[in-house]
Amino acid sequence: MAKASFTSALQRFLSAPSAQVQAATVGSALAEVFASRPASRGYVLDDQGALRRHVAVYINGRAVRDRVRLTDAVAPHDEIYVFQALSGG
Repeated sequence: MAKASFTSALQRFLSAPSAQVQAATVGSALAEVFASRPASRGYVLDDQGALRRHVAVYINGRAVRDRVRLTDAVAPHDEIYVFQALSGG
């Protein structure tokens, strides 16, 4: 099973302990997490189901490419990291 982890910065806003997920895509992995923690969905995804601008998701250290449909593949031993994106200058 893949592991989905939320950074401590996000955990200031929502309860998001690491979770083991069985999913083929990042979207289905997140859906599995949201099934047990529905409040986290609105913080991570917008009303269209795409990643919010202030959220970044990485699989094994690589940024997901499909931020809208969340179709990036997830393998059984992958590590998915969800964190708050930083901006500024």
